[in-house]
This record gives sequence, structure tokens and C-alpha cells, in this order.
Amino acid sequence: MPLPRPVAVAGALLGGALAAWIFTFVRMRGMDAAPGTALGGLGWYLGIWVTMTAAMMLPATAPMVVVFSRVSRERARHRSGPAAPTWVFLAGYLVAWTLYGLVAYGLDHAGRSAAPHLLAWVEGERHPAGIALVAAGLYELTPLKGVCLRHCRGPLHFVHAGWRDGAAGALRMGSEHGLYCVGCCWGLMLALLRSAS
Repeated sequence: MPLPRPVAVAGALLGGALAAWIFTFVRMRGMDAAPGTALGGLGWYLGIWVTMTAAMMLPATAPMVVVFSRVSRERARHRSGPAAPTWVFLAGYLVAWTLYGLVAYGLDHAGRSAAPHLLAWVEGERHPAGIALVAAGLYELTPLKGVCLRHCRGPLHFVHAGWRDGAAGALRMGSEHGLYCVGCCWGLMLALLRSAS
């Protein structure tokens, strides 16, 4: 007997997250992970960034993805058309996080080029990590953080009020949800990235 659709979708997300964690562990084994480590080449960075994002964020986005999948199937059944692919929604979600990762990489690369001594992690030069932590903490108190958090905690409103048909609509919805998620977590990710790089 096949699994109910929501269980299958959630299981696939958790399985994908587990595979991403294993891949990340294998790729990072033996790597210099001390503070001040450079982010590496763009291709390597993007590969590990997307993998680590999937490992961390797929479980968190599972409620939204399950709701999207269910609503998509119900709308398709009532309209006798194809359902919007859930994987396209997920691709849009990862596009938003990939863009954030590219911005972070660009800022790190520009900072290292413009002032290499400022971003070096040696005694007395830890200011960028401290600034990142303070910025992340202050952002937690802003109304924008509250808006993003409410969106992530209440997927039904987003799916019903912002529905877009077809694969292009699924991609756009996934990207929008990803941007809300980035809005919730960018400060923490910046602090982690700054303290590790």
C-alpha cells in the first residue's frame, strides 16, 4: 500500500536533508575549519552552500512544502489539469538561498580584496564577526523579522492568498517563500559565515 502523499513528501524532504548532511560531512572531512578560512572557489562554494542549505533548511520548510503539494493536487483535481510540481517549488526555494549565498560570497570576496587585514582572524581583528552578531541580534527586534516569521509559521495563508498556477507559478511561490525564509535567518547565517570564514 503506498504512503499517503503528505507522508511521502515529508519523508522525501527528510531523506534529502539526511543525504545532504552525509554529503556535507564527507566533503568537509579533513578541511581546515578554523576561523579566517577563505570560502574557496565559486564553484566549490556554491556546491557546498546549496548542499548545506538543503541539509539545514529542508526539514524547516517541510510544513510549507506539504501544504503546497496538497493544495496543488486538490486544485488540479477540481480543475482537471496537471498539478504544479512540488520539486519546482523546492527549486525556487533553493534559488532564493543560493542568491543569498552568492551575495555573501561576493561581499566576502570584495572585503578580502579591499582590506585583507580587516577580515583576517587574528588576535584583535575579530570585529567583523562581532559586528555580524550584533547586526543579527538587532535584526531580531525589527518588524520585518516578525513579518517573515509569521509567514513561515503560517503556510496556509501564503499558499491560498498567493497561489500561482503552473510550473512558473510554483517556481515563483517557492522563491517568495525562500525569500521570507532568508528574511528570518539571514542574520544567523551571516554570523555563522563570518565566524567560520
